[in-house]
This record gives sequence, C-alpha cells and structure tokens, in this order.
Amino acid sequence: MNDVQTPRFEATLTDKYQNTVPAAVRKALHLGKRDKIAYIIRDGQVVLEKAEPQGDRVDPAVQAFLGFLEREMVNDPKRLQPFGGEKARQATELVEGMDVDLDAPLDDE
Repeated sequence: MNDVQTPRFEATLTDKYQNTVPAAVRKALHLGKRDKIAYIIRDGQVVLEKAEPQGDRVDPAVQAFLGFLEREMVNDPKRLQPFGGEKARQATELVEGMDVDLDAPLDDE
C-alpha cells in the first residue's frame, strides 16, 4: 500500500471570490505574473492548469523539440554545433530543385 500523500494546498477566498495561488502551485505550473490559469471540471473535481495564450499555441512537436534543445544546452552544451558552412551547403544541395507548396494538404501516407 502506498502511503505517500498527494500534496494538498489551500487558499482563502476574499469577499470578491479571489484568492492567491499558493507558491508551490505557481512553481509546479511555472506561473508568472499576469499568466492565465484554466479551470477544468472533470467528474466533480476541478483541475487547475496554466492556460495557453490564445493564438500563441505552440505545436506539440515544436514544444518537444524546444524542450530537447533546452535540456541539451543545459546537460551537454558541447554536443550542440552551429548550422552553417559545409552543413548548410549540403542541406541546400539536398533540396535543390524541389518545389514545395507549404499550403498543400499532406498525403495520407
């Protein structure tokens, strides 16, 4: 049996139904001043999460890549190398003559 308790934090509502988000919750959600939070009601419980700004949603693949890049920069910065010179020339050569319509729908394949 697991006797590790789920962390629980409380806050008091003001007369205007406002409260302060506890520091541990702000830290866990990476909240900063003026950030927005979202309340999601599920099965009689409310889940609190950091709200993404409308229109600024990041593609999950881009988000994952940026997370990977950040970890590499912190953990092993010597592995990162600038993209330029010979590598850039090779990449240009690989796509030379290719016509790409970025607005075209993707194939099912």
